[in-house]
Amino acid sequence: MDEQNKNLILATALSFVVILIWFVMFPPPEPETQLDATTPSSAAATDGIIPAAPADSAVATGVAPAAETPPDALAAAPRIQIETPRLTGSISLLGGRIDDLKLKDYRTTRNEDATIVNLLSPQGTLDAYYALQGWAAGSGIEPDAVPGPDTPWALESGSVLSADAPITLSWDNGAGQVFGRTISVDADYMFSLTQTVSNNGGTPISVAPYGMIVHHTQPDDLENFFILHEGAVAVADGELAETDWDDIAEAEVNAKWGRQAIVKEDVTEGWVGFTDHFWQAILIPGKGQTFDQALTYDARTDIYRAVTRLPTQTVADGASASVTTQFFAGAKEWAILRDYEDKGVSKFIDSIDWGWFFFLTKPIFWLLHELNKLIGNMGWSIIGLTLIIKAILLPLAYKSYVSMAKMKELQPEMEKLKKDAGDDRQKMQQGMMELYKKNKVNPAAGCLPILMQIPIFFSLYKVIFVTIELRHAPFFGPFQDLSAPDPTSIFNFYGLFPWATPEPGSIMALVFIGILPLLLGVSMWLQQKLNPAPTDPTQQMIFAWMPWVFMFMLGSFASGLVVYWIANNTITFTQQYLIMRSQGYKPDLMGNILGGFKRKPKPDAKK
Repeated sequence: MDEQNKNLILATALSFVVILIWFVMFPPPEPETQLDATTPSSAAATDGIIPAAPADSAVATGVAPAAETPPDALAAAPRIQIETPRLTGSISLLGGRIDDLKLKDYRTTRNEDATIVNLLSPQGTLDAYYALQGWAAGSGIEPDAVPGPDTPWALESGSVLSADAPITLSWDNGAGQVFGRTISVDADYMFSLTQTVSNNGGTPISVAPYGMIVHHTQPDDLENFFILHEGAVAVADGELAETDWDDIAEAEVNAKWGRQAIVKEDVTEGWVGFTDHFWQAILIPGKGQTFDQALTYDARTDIYRAVTRLPTQTVADGASASVTTQFFAGAKEWAILRDYEDKGVSKFIDSIDWGWFFFLTKPIFWLLHELNKLIGNMGWSIIGLTLIIKAILLPLAYKSYVSMAKMKELQPEMEKLKKDAGDDRQKMQQGMMELYKKNKVNPAAGCLPILMQIPIFFSLYKVIFVTIELRHAPFFGPFQDLSAPDPTSIFNFYGLFPWATPEPGSIMALVFIGILPLLLGVSMWLQQKLNPAPTDPTQQMIFAWMPWVFMFMLGSFASGLVVYWIANNTITFTQQYLIMRSQGYKPDLMGNILGGFKRKPKPDAKK
């Protein structure tokens, strides 16, 4: 590959990284939420149509509830304890809401005394987030005769909801109908909910079951990073849809749902819910059930909802009806989601944000996951993954390095051509093409490995950033979280002392980088020294500065990604050196290094 092609590819890669860093350091500002006082209010459901806003206190008044402390909110209604190997929390008997849920296996930070992650919170807390189920009233029954968000359920059986002990709730509406709800949970994050209705009111009734996830306001800890999706996620008949919070709030008013809504009707297989970086809450109708899914927003109260509405059921006098759905609330662990997908939850693994390069990110993560199962250390697994990727790309790399070695051999002849052609660029190009053809050299052959590295680099960055398996994953020594930037700096003598380093993202952190970025810069610099510096002064300056520019630019990236890049540079250096030697070209590594420190003579001034 000639110098012009090489500069073009390197400039492309550098521009890609510059854009990435720009979005990291300067994310676009969030637009302010505009409240719309003219949004239609909730109407009573008729003929199986769920009211767009169930009549909880906030929605009925149009005023958001005042924030309370969590103990006050939890004490607002009787509760049933949830206790499983991975979950702890409670269910409110007011509405039968699953609204208090914590994840035992995850803490907010790596500190041993850090609190465990809180996923769901009851109404009355900041950023209230909860799930509820109910029935919409149709013909033959009054709207207040079906269970909704404020129904006072009674505990019929069970005492604590655990992985091997379900609970059953009941409610008698006093008009001849008795509603029941059985809730069970597995050893991971999946709840199963069976809703029943028995009709002894003397006439047939029509009711429609629904499920709902309610989120009061946008989360206040949004990362707002373009590489990560936060908001709603859904699958409808095999089609994945990711909707940002702002897009839900800006949806058009849907007359049927009585508010701003994004609706998919007559879905035969799918799910809908809300997701953030590592956690999600998802409603999953039973397999084979047709349903409508919707994302709605109430501008008066700043409340978001994900809804599944099942078809209306007619229950004759003396008969009963039931429906079973599922509710996932937990961590987006790849193995767990894959198991649920194998059990029939359509495309559940795609609730992880794999991005545009999903055809690369999925197999890269699978391979990294399997390596980690064998090695037991994510840092060494990343290095092992790098070895495998380099082995796959070796045929391309071999052609590239052979071509580069031949180009070096042809350098004297190319210089002679340039001298003979003078200012006649057409003559020089024709002569170079004949020279390439005669010696069977393809100047573009060296571009392929570099081009392949760009999507692989981006995909690996996506994997390290979005997957929970990399969260708080240790390597060795001070590197105890490969999803976070290098924690070392000159301030703590590169990890030798337990002192704090500059705040990540600050100017000080950008300047006083850690040991991994330093190793990255050195590895890029050594890789350059396999070849003599270009004769053109401008190109020479660009190549001289590039390793150190990359060193500072990648210094704030996840340390797992920097580990990959160091390993990649080291392996590339070794491959290139051995292949060049095999082609009869002996790189003068030490001479090139020493040559970089020599003072360049100043050109004589013209007289």
